[in-house]
Amino acid sequence: MNKYMEIAIQEAKKGICADAGGPFGAVIVKDGKIIGKGHNTVVQSNDPTSHGEISAIRDACNNLKSFNLKGTAIYTTGEPCPMCLGAILWANIDKIYYGCSIKENDMIGFRDEVFYKKLSLSTERLKDNISQIEHEECLKLFKEYLNKKNKTNY
Repeated sequence: MNKYMEIAIQEAKKGICADAGGPFGAVIVKDGKIIGKGHNTVVQSNDPTSHGEISAIRDACNNLKSFNLKGTAIYTTGEPCPMCLGAILWANIDKIYYGCSIKENDMIGFRDEVFYKKLSLSTERLKDNISQIEHEECLKLFKEYLNKKNKTNY
């Protein structure tokens, strides 16, 4: 298992256990070192922008004292939604590794695919910058979330 995705999964589980939000965790890595991490806290914070990737970007920028994350990679349990993808691009993150796909986000009650269609966006155009990894482990996480009783979907 990829060690960074493993930590992203642990972050997502923290959020699930705290009833903070969906099964989305992320870590940002630079030169082999984790510089930021976070998980979804949308429900806990009543903030629709508190996605795992956004939380990790905020943490990394705070730790580096810079808004420019050039030379980094992000590992996230779910393929980034349009908002997170935009934030990743604005932050100059070079590489995106994700576990579960947008269609699988839909499978557990999230609306990412709808927003991609509304915005006419596709991660296909970014194929040099985005790769799916550790799919099975992240899919297990999504299924765990799907079976959770007191969850809030969007």
